[in-house]
Amino acid sequence: MPHRLRPHARPTARACLAVGVVALAAALVTGCAGTPDPSQSEPTASSDAAASAAATPTPGPSLAPFPMGPSSSTTALPADLPQGCRDLLDADVLAQLDGVPLNAEGMGGGIRSDSSRVCVWGEPGAAATWLVTVTGYSPDREARDALYELGNEGYTCYEPRGGIRCESTWESGTLPLQQGRTLFYRDGVIVDTQFSNLAPAGYTDSVIDALWPAATTP
Repeated sequence: MPHRLRPHARPTARACLAVGVVALAAALVTGCAGTPDPSQSEPTASSDAAASAAATPTPGPSLAPFPMGPSSSTTALPADLPQGCRDLLDADVLAQLDGVPLNAEGMGGGIRSDSSRVCVWGEPGAAATWLVTVTGYSPDREARDALYELGNEGYTCYEPRGGIRCESTWESGTLPLQQGRTLFYRDGVIVDTQFSNLAPAGYTDSVIDALWPAATTP
């Protein structure tokens, strides 16, 4: 059953960390490392300027940060992101996003310098309605510490599908608008979705299913 990670629940967080250490050790034994894409960090000299401009997200919705960086992982980020953001979603979720622009110019979609992929759903100029998903590698200890802190801040955190999921919603603005954030961390990969007035049912579950098919779930 879902549960809140509260400040007094520190033993639970330590237990999660212990499990994470074991999982991390197992990942190291396999010899498979999930790291930022070398093709993004080592561009060729002939196309540096154009490729860098195309891969760098432009300013978009203001997002809360999450620690990103090289991580031991057996999960490979999809090669077609961010162009293939729709490939992470099932038909039901895509139907709810019908007509919403994806990675429109000026909204911040693209590939960051740390190789994380940014998918942005929203109409340019509609500052109050958007959904952004950042998918990338995150060091295990830093990721778990960040999720623990979100639990202390009132996020509901639990452990489905072999990972850790934290989520919260709130109202903001004079209307007011529903805003929120849902994070899922597994095998050195973070899926961090933040939204304002745009929350398709089943969105994060669909992304999880795409990155970790049911057959690979512990």
